[in-house]
Amino acid sequence: MAVGGDGLEPEQGWIPFFFVDPAVRRAGLGRRLLTGVLDWLAGHGRTRVDFASYTPHYFLPGLDRDAYPEAARLLTGLGFAPRLEAVAMDRGLVGYRMPEAVRQRAAALAAEGYRFGTPRDDDLVGLLRLAEAEFGPDWPQTIRHALDTGAPLDRIVSAHDPAGEAVGWAMHGAYEGLAERFGPFGVRADQRGTGLGKVLLHLTLERMRAADAHGAWFLWTGEGSPAGHLYRSAGFATTRRFQVLRREVRP
Repeated sequence: MAVGGDGLEPEQGWIPFFFVDPAVRRAGLGRRLLTGVLDWLAGHGRTRVDFASYTPHYFLPGLDRDAYPEAARLLTGLGFAPRLEAVAMDRGLVGYRMPEAVRQRAAALAAEGYRFGTPRDDDLVGLLRLAEAEFGPDWPQTIRHALDTGAPLDRIVSAHDPAGEAVGWAMHGAYEGLAERFGPFGVRADQRGTGLGKVLLHLTLERMRAADAHGAWFLWTGEGSPAGHLYRSAGFATTRRFQVLRREVRP
């Protein structure tokens, strides 16, 4: 079942993580654990299994081969192959100042009728609808959970176009209440390339710095994607690389 119970995937299974105590490694325990899970999934008709990518309930986006070379060999031996790569990034916020060019772009968009700021209560429906329509059910679920568990609204910066429609947002502290963790963050497809995403990113970093955050970090983006380039231009650097792995077995 997909996240939120929306859309069945009867052939799909997930293994979000596995651990073996270093003191008892090299005895075949990890292989027995994984083959047991794979056999169980096969018994339930799952012919495709992804490792670590069960959003939003993942510990890490995928396998960090540099940190866990033994796990990489084990998973490869069991038929898992790379599907895509994700990177984690972070940047320091000590002394952070919004770049003047970004401040000018924000002013220009505001002059066109765009509105930036903490969403009002009646803005949330449109924001959640945007998150689901553009990015799938896991991000609105994350936003709802953060607010339901006490995250203040000012951890969200939303953007509305001149017609009052929600066209983007950025936030921090959505995951486990970790104030320095940035995201989720999204802009409606037809508004990308306007500078809107850059403005939202920097407005959120400015709020994080004002809240005494020492840094900003997140776990998952494509390094060569437009988002990856945006983060790098804002001073983020790659800290870890992850491979999302998949194993497929023909019925």
